[in-house]
Parts: sequence; C-alpha cells; structure tokens
Amino acid sequence: MIDNDELIREGAENYSAENIQVLEGLEAVRKRPAMYIGDISNKGLHHLVYEVVDNSIDEALAGFCTHIEVTINEDNSITVQDNGRGIPVDMHEKEHKSALEVVMTVLHAGGKFDKGSYKVSGGLHGVGVSCVNGLSSRMITQVFRNGKIYQQEYACGKPQYDVKVVGDTDLTGTRQQFWPDRTIFTVHEYNYETLATRMRELAFLNAGITITLTDLRKDENGDIKHEVFHSDEGLKEFVRYIDSSRIHLFDDIIYLNTEKQGIPIEIAIMYNTSYSENLHSYVNNINTIEGGTHLAGFRAALTRTLKKYAEDSKAVEKAKVEIAPEDFREGLTAVISIKVAEPQFEGQTKTKLGNSEVMGAVQSAVSETLSEYLEEHPKEAKMIVDKVVLAAAARIAARKARESVQRKNPMSGGGLPGKLADCSDKDPANCEMFIVEGDSAGGSAKQGRDRHFQAILPIRGKIFNVERVMWHKAFEHEEVNNIIQALGVRFGLNPENSKEANYDKLRYYKVIIMTDADVDGSHIDTLIMTLFYRYMPELIERGHLYIATPPLYLCSKGKVKEYCYTDEQRQRFIDQYGGGSENSITTQRYKGLGEMNAEHLWETTMNPETRLLKQVTIENAADADYVFSMLMGEDVGPRREFIEEHATYANIDA
Repeated sequence: MIDNDELIREGAENYSAENIQVLEGLEAVRKRPAMYIGDISNKGLHHLVYEVVDNSIDEALAGFCTHIEVTINEDNSITVQDNGRGIPVDMHEKEHKSALEVVMTVLHAGGKFDKGSYKVSGGLHGVGVSCVNGLSSRMITQVFRNGKIYQQEYACGKPQYDVKVVGDTDLTGTRQQFWPDRTIFTVHEYNYETLATRMRELAFLNAGITITLTDLRKDENGDIKHEVFHSDEGLKEFVRYIDSSRIHLFDDIIYLNTEKQGIPIEIAIMYNTSYSENLHSYVNNINTIEGGTHLAGFRAALTRTLKKYAEDSKAVEKAKVEIAPEDFREGLTAVISIKVAEPQFEGQTKTKLGNSEVMGAVQSAVSETLSEYLEEHPKEAKMIVDKVVLAAAARIAARKARESVQRKNPMSGGGLPGKLADCSDKDPANCEMFIVEGDSAGGSAKQGRDRHFQAILPIRGKIFNVERVMWHKAFEHEEVNNIIQALGVRFGLNPENSKEANYDKLRYYKVIIMTDADVDGSHIDTLIMTLFYRYMPELIERGHLYIATPPLYLCSKGKVKEYCYTDEQRQRFIDQYGGGSENSITTQRYKGLGEMNAEHLWETTMNPETRLLKQVTIENAADADYVFSMLMGEDVGPRREFIEEHATYANIDA
C-alpha cells in the first residue's frame, strides 16, 4: 500500500531550485505564444503586423511620423517602414547594451512606458515589437537616424550581432522586416484583405497619416496589389464609409473633436433609415468590441439629450408612445474614438474599457455637441425624433409578436418548432444543429445524422432579409421564428434593451448552416448570417456559428474514388490519376444536397471525423457592418462593384 504522506514528503524534498524554470529573453513568448498574441493561427499571424504598425502609429500620435509603408514580400515576410524619429540606438545605461537591442529583445521595454515619450499609445496592451521578434524565425531591424543606417538581425528573438552602422542616409525612421516562425504558426500566408481592412481603419482613426499596403506576391495575371490609405477628415470619412450602402436620414454628420478632463474625444454620428444600431468604439486605436465606460457615457448622453428635446417639442406626447433608451439608437451609426494615457482593459477579450473617469468626460462632450446641433438644425432634429417614435412603435409591435408566438406554443416559453428533429443529448456543449435548406436535403440529413448529438432544422427557401425589414417583422416570419425558437434564444428579457438576445437557454453550441454548393446556396448562407449578425451577434463572437462544406464533385478512376470540394482538388485528381486528361476520369457534379443519399451526406459533410466546417468570425466589426449593409441593403451600386471585384468563375455543367 502506498503512503500518501510519504509521497508528499518525497515531492517536497525533490522540489528545489532545479524545478524552477527561468525563461530568459523571449523564451516565454515562444513557449506560450497564445498568451501574448491571442492564437497561433490566422488571427495571431496578422496580429504580428498590427504590433509593428502600432509602433509607427505611436510615433504619428506623438507628432513625428506621417508615412507608414507595409509590404507583403514574395516569401510571405513582412516589411514595415515609417518616417518617424527611429528607435534610439545609444547605450542603455541600465542594460549596458544598445537601446535598440533592449526594445527588440526585452518584453515591456520601450518608449510607451515612459510618459515623457508618448502621451498615449496603442499596441497589444504593452507587449510590443519584442513579441513579434520572439515569434519570428528571422527579423532585421534598420534604424535611420543621425544620418546613419543602424542594423541588427535576430533569430527567434536572439541578436545575431551587435547593432552596427551599415550605411549613410538622409532618412529618419525605422524599417522592420520579419519572417513569422513556421514552426509556431499553423497558418503561414498573409491575407491581403485582412491587412487592408486594418490599415484602412487606422487611416480613418488617425487623420492625416498616409499608410500604403503593397503585396509583391503576383496574382495569376502577374500583377501586384497596392493601395494607399489616407483620410483628411478622419472619423467623418469613417462613418460615411460604414454607412455608404444605407439610405441616410439626412446628409449631415454630427461631429465632435474635443478634449475633456485631459481625454481627447472624437465622435462622428450619422442617422439612416435602417433598423439596427451600429456603434463602433476605439481606445488608442484598439477596437473595444465589448464597449466600456466610453460607450456607456455616449449612450447615456444620447438618450438624455434626445429625450429632453423630444419632450420639449411635444413630439412624444402627440405620438402617445412610451420611449425606451434603445429607440434613440435605432438607425444610428457612430464611431467613437478616445485616447487615454493609461487605459484599463477588462472583459473576456480584454477589449472593454474600465476607466471610470472616461464616462463623465464622454457624456459631457456628447451632451454639449448634440444639444447645440439639435437647436441649430430643427428640420434634422424633427427627422430624428420621428425616427425614434417609429422605433418605439416597432418595439411594441415586436413584443406583441413574440407574445403571440409564445401563446401559440405555451410549452417551455415558446416551444420547439414542429420541423425540428432534435437530438437526444441535452448538454449544449455536445450538441449541434444543422439549418438545412429544402425538404429533400432535410430528409437525407435526418436519416444520415448521429441522432445522439445532431439536430436538423429544415427551412423552406430563402428566409427574410432582416437588413431591409423592421425589427418586429422577423418575429412574424415563420422560418426566422423557427430558427430562434429551436436555438432557445430569447429576446425582450433586458429592460434596458429589448433587442438584446439572451443566451442562457442556448440549446446547441454548434449551429451549422448547410446549403447547396451553388449561387442560391451562397445567398441563403448570407441571409442566415445576416440574421445572426444583426439579431444574435454574440453567437458569432462566441464561435458558435459554422458553414458546412459539401463536395462539388465525386471523381472516380477505376476503384479509386475521391470527393473534391474545390475545382483545384478536382484538377489534382485528374492530373494524378488521368495523366492530365479528363477523358479517363468519371466526374459526378453535385448540384445540390438533395442529390446525395444519407450515407454520402454523412460521410462528406456531417461526420465530425471527415467533414470540413468553416467557422464564421467577426475580425473587424466596422468592416463586417459595412459588408452586410452593402450586400443586403437597398443600394445596388456598391453591391454590383463588390461582386464584380470579388467574383470567381467556375465551369459548371449545363
């Protein structure tokens, strides 16, 4: 028999200094990269670029940088060059090495921690460029300063030689080139559009700065991509960009750019005819997706100021409706950007501002500007108030629609739709629901599924485009209602915001959209994603929404069979088994899920061991807002341009 006390004594005796692992330099970053950059896949890979660019932006905020050049090189390395002051290269008194080497190799070292160098700074909460260095197999830093070019090279964060002069120059600034470590990251190729979205955002948030993005990887036509991002009007242009596909209530932008209690505050507001609220907030250029005290201050000021104006004008009294705070924000698009010397971030993703002093400062600034605007623009003010009254009436109609549904289905506060083929497991973490278009596909899915953890909800045809209808209309639409009921998501429980979804009774942690691999299927995907983005965004933010990927082809050569999900996979099969000739290959083109029997549907699209799921994520809320309003809104022009630019053409059998 083993004596536990003896084991504990033995463990205590063996636990000595040898058991304490000291991670020198940047070894800690390499050992636990996700702690520093979020993850080691697509998001983390691109965050390396943002960290380096943020250093240049800090120079711009301090007034020393006007141009930033970002280049994706042919070998997928990244170069970032600015015209700032250049990282100091003189000897660091405490570290006894060049200040450049300290900045590049020591965590939490840099000018942003010295209040005299930078008043405010962004970056990944102080991790800085040394983190990028630690996660790069190779990095070369060049500093243009004092008429000289100083250089140091690193491998996995370790200097390969002392800082040395490699030439003369008339330039000032810093040039960073890095090769992300392929042994750390699971994704190795940079996405141009992802970087372009962030560079565009930074240009809007920092008026006057010019950021260029160049992709030296040639496309199939031998061309390279190049864009210049520059904004003279900053947030005014940003809010116009986000709202460019919506119909404006009026053309004015309500704008403020001021400083309260030492906090620079910039806000741009537009009203449109849509039925959603679109608020995008930033602190020191960081997108605070979870909001915080600055957003709370904005909402409080907006409600109080508009309510007072509406009551003074007797508009609410005439309409005989009760106005709620959320009604003042329907059809509102706003971008809020503040700069805080020492931001305190909290929340699940560390993107919620917690500084208590910010709320009062923002509230005061917004109240002053909005009151002044309403007094000076009575025509526009009346249009806002009329929109608010309409929103209140729609909110009351939505409540009645929800109550009507619950009365029809009294079981469990709304019941489950009759079409739902539920699973037997009741633990949401284990369960997944497939939203399947069409009765035949729904039938195959029901037969082919694993009944223990997979539920099937068939929908008929294309659901409502919620981008174009008033809020309450969705609850009157059978297919939309079926989706909401099946999920167990409830609305109207928050007295402050009846449009906020409650996920306490969420029944499935994987919600999978499964449609045909054709144009109609893609349209249905987009309609359902629009429903989730506008009505249940947290489902996307929590990583619960997916899109199934059915195969396009079944390719056969003798006894060899392979499902091909793309035209490229089909061509590889032809090259491998047909010698490049299609004549000896049998290709079955799947035009819809209904053509697959239950066994094939399970094998290719539903089996967790073999299927390919695409997770729906929101990398950038402002850009997602723009894309959804552009694709699903009323304005045809921007949608046509987007489709022409992004369309891909496939050879589909007649």
